[in-house]
Amino acid sequence: MNYKETLDFLFSSLPMYQRTGAAAYKNSLDTTIALDKAHNFPHREFKSIHIAGTNGKGSVSHMLAAILQSAGLKTGLYTSPHMTDFRERIRINGKMIPEQEVVNYVRENKSLIEALEPSFFEMTADLAFLYFAREKVDIAVIETGMGGRLDSTNIIHPLLSIITNIGMDHMRFLGNTLKEIATEKGGIIKKGVPIVIGETDKETASVFQEISTIRSSRISFADQIFTHHHSLITSDRKISHNISSSDTEYHTLISDLKGIYQKKNIITVLAAIIELKLSGIDIPRQAVYDGIRETVSLTGLRGRWEEIGYNPLTICDSGHNEDGIKQVVEQITNTAYKQLHFVLGVVSDKDISTILKLLPKEAIYYFTKASIPRAMNEFELMKSAQEIGLTGSSYPTVSEAFKCAQKNAGPQDLIFVGGSSFVVSEVIEFIDHGRI
Repeated sequence: MNYKETLDFLFSSLPMYQRTGAAAYKNSLDTTIALDKAHNFPHREFKSIHIAGTNGKGSVSHMLAAILQSAGLKTGLYTSPHMTDFRERIRINGKMIPEQEVVNYVRENKSLIEALEPSFFEMTADLAFLYFAREKVDIAVIETGMGGRLDSTNIIHPLLSIITNIGMDHMRFLGNTLKEIATEKGGIIKKGVPIVIGETDKETASVFQEISTIRSSRISFADQIFTHHHSLITSDRKISHNISSSDTEYHTLISDLKGIYQKKNIITVLAAIIELKLSGIDIPRQAVYDGIRETVSLTGLRGRWEEIGYNPLTICDSGHNEDGIKQVVEQITNTAYKQLHFVLGVVSDKDISTILKLLPKEAIYYFTKASIPRAMNEFELMKSAQEIGLTGSSYPTVSEAFKCAQKNAGPQDLIFVGGSSFVVSEVIEFIDHGRI
């Protein structure tokens, strides 16, 4: 079995939430625990940091990994979903897991996989923990999937837990109120393990405080510790932030992540650094500056307000829920352009009415469908969008939609690609391989 055959087996045999939706969701950790036990509990062999949240957890994970790597630690990073290559999910010091490691894992564990029938995410988490243990990482940054309490990663006992924020997303599984969703995300808080909350929200703060009290976990809210004063665009198109707390100042903290929403994520990272130092992790101040400045190059993060073309300026962003779209629209509003061309695709199991109402009405829309089973039909999307005053045409594939936007856009226009991380990933793959 070669690498391609291995991926075909994984994608076709195992339920994958990002592609198929509810069929991949499980309401227990039994399979994850069985996989872990079969491999002699590899997650116990390394230190870890656990990160959950509605938005920002991927960016926070990558920034923390970049800082730890800059501090000289051999750093594992487990995230999801991937953009163009499955191996993006599992990295050590920014380098993706080798193809042969994936092949070997499936070959050696095929009978176990067939017996336990794990989800794609359960299997991937098991692979990551085995790889990190075998490679003897000093520490691993572990991002949850959509939840927390029942997430496949929630067997670890980390040095630190982080919850970036809480918003309305995945309500079918996590609950229909912010408090219910916070309770599910708060399931990653472990007894005696400090927890950092990125954003204070009056509806959810009490939930986290109650859980942390029950579990004797020190709790801190990043936005109550640090203040973001202002940010500037540097000559090389990075963002320079000025942030301070009562006893610490970070002047000219430059980031290669260009979304304005990253200021919240950076504050969360800085609060996490305080806790990690208290736990005995040596993180020099310079490593914080180096890691945040070079997050993309050190960890390979893609699809966060990423500039993928110029003349016209072409940007993609994987924000896909209400809070994420609000941030995207705010930054679009603050970007100079003559005409906005918006390539839009969404998944079918979300209530898109709220999201569509947030989108700019003056844009020309290119409604499309990513090549996954969960994707909403482009005609249905266009019809729903037209009902609230958005105008444009539908395209059966992302490549057709993107090519048409490129054809229609002038050099002073803006092309934006978003609505779904799968639409973004397809465009990134086209760009990377020169097919557009």
